[in-house]
Amino acid sequence: MTLKPHVQQAHDAAEKKGQTGYIDPDTGLLVLTGKYLMDRGHCCGAGCRHCPYPPEEQARAGRPTDPEAIE
Repeated sequence: MTLKPHVQQAHDAAEKKGQTGYIDPDTGLLVLTGKYLMDRGHCCGAGCRHCPYPPEEQARAGRPTDPEAIE
């Protein structure tokens, strides 16, 4: 998934500050950072925007395969 530059900047700024997430500038929703998701130690299968886990692990965790089901 390619993110809009201002969304990627918000993510990168949050990771640089050591924050677990950031507020999406377009939707106002909280989005977890990739570093936080990796530090958690497992994929939850929820289709997180910055999921650092490989597709096989995401599928095992139950990630939806329909792109419309994921933000």
